[in-house]
Amino acid sequence: MLFHLLDGSGERVIGDPGASEGRNLAGMNRSKWTDPAGWPRWLKKALVLGADALLIPVSLYMAFALRIGTLMPHQYAQLSPTYFAITFVVGIAVLWAMRLHRLKLHAFDMHAVARIGAYAATLTFLAISVSYFFDLWAPRSVPLIFGAVYFLNAVAIRMIVLSGITQINRAVGSRVPVAIYGAGAAGTQLANALRQSRELRPAIFVDDNPALHGIIIGGVRVGRPDELDKLARAGQIEQVLIAIPSMTIGQRERLTKTLETLPCEVQSIPSYVDLVSGKSWVDDLRPVSPDELLEREKVDLDIPEVAKAYAGRSVMVTGAGGSIGSELCRQLIDCRPSRIVLFERSEFALYEIERTLRPSAEQAGIALVATLGSVIDRPSVDAVIETEKVDIILHAAAYKHVPLVESNELEGVRNNVLGTRTVAEAARDARIERFILVSTDKAVRPTNIMGATKRLAELIVQDIQGRGAVTRFSMVRFGNVLGSSGSVVPLFQQQIRRGGPVTVTHADVTRYFMTIPEAARLVLLAGAYSEGGDLFVLDMGSPVKIVDLARRMIGLANRTVRDEANPDGDIEIVFTGLRPGEKLFEELLIDDDSLIHTPHEKILRAQEAGLSEIEIAAMTRQVDAALATRDRDAVRQIVCRFVDGYTAKDEPLAAGSIHGTTA
Repeated sequence: MLFHLLDGSGERVIGDPGASEGRNLAGMNRSKWTDPAGWPRWLKKALVLGADALLIPVSLYMAFALRIGTLMPHQYAQLSPTYFAITFVVGIAVLWAMRLHRLKLHAFDMHAVARIGAYAATLTFLAISVSYFFDLWAPRSVPLIFGAVYFLNAVAIRMIVLSGITQINRAVGSRVPVAIYGAGAAGTQLANALRQSRELRPAIFVDDNPALHGIIIGGVRVGRPDELDKLARAGQIEQVLIAIPSMTIGQRERLTKTLETLPCEVQSIPSYVDLVSGKSWVDDLRPVSPDELLEREKVDLDIPEVAKAYAGRSVMVTGAGGSIGSELCRQLIDCRPSRIVLFERSEFALYEIERTLRPSAEQAGIALVATLGSVIDRPSVDAVIETEKVDIILHAAAYKHVPLVESNELEGVRNNVLGTRTVAEAARDARIERFILVSTDKAVRPTNIMGATKRLAELIVQDIQGRGAVTRFSMVRFGNVLGSSGSVVPLFQQQIRRGGPVTVTHADVTRYFMTIPEAARLVLLAGAYSEGGDLFVLDMGSPVKIVDLARRMIGLANRTVRDEANPDGDIEIVFTGLRPGEKLFEELLIDDDSLIHTPHEKILRAQEAGLSEIEIAAMTRQVDAALATRDRDAVRQIVCRFVDGYTAKDEPLAAGSIHGTTA
């Protein structure tokens, strides 16, 4: 029960498991007769009943002694054995009826004292009745003294036994010394509970109230909070338990964050109300649904054309383990293709998506093929297309994290540009039905390498389609995907869970947002509507300020923003400055006048100019040469030359490489 109090989860969270195990084993090796806690319950009750029964004649004799004024009253007065015997027998019967022997020593409180007082009063009335009805001699004050003496003896003997058990617990094994932060009602009740524990020992109270410093509460001194570091480093405390349930969530999180610097474990005690109701303050940190963060109505993309376009086909998804790729695979199952080919570079990501999809795919009668491979490996791509008789390719594999690709431009270009060219040419040569490229709004007049590589990928796909390919090539361009890997939503959730601060690059940064299901459905719809060389965009409403998104997430987590207007708020928002290659505003189209409507009112088709066949050939040759010599400057110059709006940066970039997956 103690650990339910400390965590609210039912799991043990305090102390070293190894040390605890050693203590438990030590306890098992001790004889059960040397440990009162291990005695049988019937034996404990019998001992308590015997002690209470024995106190009846002893207390009655002491009452006569006090009344007569001598330690041996039987030498000066004729004490009736019958009076003692009747009082003893009837007293035991009443004792059993009132169940005093069932009072637990560890729960000895005012309720137990009141029960003993009631029994002592009953004994007083009993002694008067025996003297009156049986005409036995006893001074009139003896029954009153008898009741009072019995009450004092019964309480005293319980206190002595309880103290003895506590001393035994302290002597047995090693008890972890803990500091209790908060000397109020919750702290003192926690200390009382810990005194009965064989594993934890209250060593000190600490409290912010200077009036409490130096006083003793239940044998434990109240100290200052600044003593904790010294005590922890000296080994005098090993854990700190925060026992101030009246704190607000923000106050508790700030205190916990302050105490994290201590060289010991810190735990927070939920309030008793929360424990009784089955929840604690951590429950307020519920996951936020991406749908709750959209400042627009969710787009209904569930139309029959999607299922018809993929039903009975063999569909290959590159980057199947990424955020978009995995959602594409999930939605494809509802379209009833004959086969879904999961093509993924990361072994773990492929294992996870295959394990997740296998039950539903088998239930739907869809073959699921998990294939490890890279999009820049043409023989591997060709082999999969031929072996699995691929009809449609959804190309979602890409490096998409802006700062990482910015400092790893060689791998970004290799994967995003040459990888797209490899898969697209393989699709063209195999004369498959359709190829859909997943692109991004960062490809429009990009200021970063990641966006520029996606624009080059779009130009390559346009070029292949323009050379009379049988395959219908199309592209899908959308904004930030809420909840995807690398998006701000998981980052903000982690920061809110830690108590902040929430970091935003700039107060004016805005982005278009959509959910993962919307993004995946848009890709599938692009395949259904494709006529060849199409670029599809989703009408996502107005762009959203990132700082407004952060405020909304803080509110949805039952927190308040801490700023100048609300200095007592829970979470602070900190502006860190724009990252390399990051734009304040994103765009969806290079030419806003190029839009053409589709059968769906929220999906638009754009007509954008591309590069000539000669320019694409020159660009790919130069990219191949730059990658072969690992010339980073050359790569940036190529991007600057062929991507409209991109300007090469003069500042040095950190060297490094990406170790990860094609997302």
